[in-house]
Amino acid sequence: MPDLPSPKDATEAALFAECWDAVLSYADLCTAGSTAAQELAAEAFALGLREVRAADAGAARGRRTPRLPAIPLMLTAVRTTAASWEAAGRGHRLDPDLRLWLNSDRAARYPGPPLHRPLALRGLKDLQEADAALLWLAEVEALPMVVVARRLGLDPAVVSEELDQVRTLFRDRCHRDHLDTPMDTVCRRYARLLHAVTRSTPPAETPEDLSRHLATCEGCAEAAACLRLHGGGLPAALAGGVIGWGGLAYLERRRRAAEVRLGARRPDTADAEGAEAAKGTGRARAVRGALLAAAVALSALALAVSMMPFGGPAADTARGDADRQPVADPGVLLPSPTPTSTGPRTARSSGPASAHPSASAAPTRAGRKNPDPEPQGTSTATATAGGGSPAPRTSAPAACRVHYEVSSQWPDGFQAAVTVTTTRSLDTWRLAWTFPDGQHVSQMWDATVAQNGSRVTATAADYNRSVPADGTLSFGFIGSWQGSNSAPRDFALNGHACARG
Repeated sequence: MPDLPSPKDATEAALFAECWDAVLSYADLCTAGSTAAQELAAEAFALGLREVRAADAGAARGRRTPRLPAIPLMLTAVRTTAASWEAAGRGHRLDPDLRLWLNSDRAARYPGPPLHRPLALRGLKDLQEADAALLWLAEVEALPMVVVARRLGLDPAVVSEELDQVRTLFRDRCHRDHLDTPMDTVCRRYARLLHAVTRSTPPAETPEDLSRHLATCEGCAEAAACLRLHGGGLPAALAGGVIGWGGLAYLERRRRAAEVRLGARRPDTADAEGAEAAKGTGRARAVRGALLAAAVALSALALAVSMMPFGGPAADTARGDADRQPVADPGVLLPSPTPTSTGPRTARSSGPASAHPSASAAPTRAGRKNPDPEPQGTSTATATAGGGSPAPRTSAPAACRVHYEVSSQWPDGFQAAVTVTTTRSLDTWRLAWTFPDGQHVSQMWDATVAQNGSRVTATAADYNRSVPADGTLSFGFIGSWQGSNSAPRDFALNGHACARG
């Protein structure tokens, strides 16, 4: 494994401390192994350092040229170094999808004519470097405002207000750059309409003809993502426009890294409000546990009373015991029948197993496995001892609820987040759903993905398998779509249907 870069002066040391983690994270996305990632990151850091020194030398001679802040500058150096690897015959060490992108028209936009480069890249370069750094650290690196203020030497009390002003400046620069871009008459008319729609706070409703145009015109859709500051799409527009390939995956990595850093704080550094919230949560859990225990005790008492013989002939009592169906444990999901079942199961009216239904049901529940994450049909009710028609069965309420949200969308792709709330604790989980319009998942985080036609299955990662009762699990993905991008349906958690919420 190659050695890390060794800073030789204060400027280089400051750049290394600020940017190395981000450079290595993106280089890891671009390569096919850790050794290649280290080499690509080291070469890109050296290239970015030369660009910084050249810009500083020009500024000293009175020729200041616009440049990106340190982190996005270093990330673009990773992309440039990857392109030089591909041109020099070292492309086999890069990610295959990146190699395809490097040889496409999209990659050619970055070193091409300035007016044809991505709008977010042009808008960020047009800002003052300090303003651009504030926007990037807050939106893409997802750092807390206190950390951003400390890095940039700003007053923490007013940094949020300054960020709002910088967002507005970025929007104005992007609007101006969009109008400067060579475009046909139709796009120019819609460019002015897009500006009118997005400049209000909150943005006005998008007209239908503009929506249709944005679905077919990549340049105008790119501009819409930069101009809509309040819909949650600005971070994706910045990352995708400045970095290029892998921008959305990098964005998600940085958000997860920020969450890990925030979650790793010592308990004694938490504020008083957080401590009170934790105490309140603990009290709520204790009360919920006491109520649950009381409910279980009452259920057991009712079950015992219902099974006691109260008068009547012994034959009627015996017949009632034989005809009684096993009572399902409300805390356990019953397994659904698999397609390989040879026929309906029948109840036995005699023998020790039928006399003690709970004893026979326990091994079945303990040893059951659900081999298929797909939702299965409801099993047929157990036949009666007399061979009559099956007893009616009522459906139990769904034990989970799914929230599906598209966080950003562009002409041929989208990014979505899925959150599932489960009323029961899980040792592992698999969530399946069906896409109605033929969408395809290309990348997923916090879960592994398998897709068969329109049916998609997300399986838990090693670090988020366990979910407590009344807890949530979440993951995100990037997908592609054509024509329409309707919300998925038929969600099933571990083979059992989930309600939408």
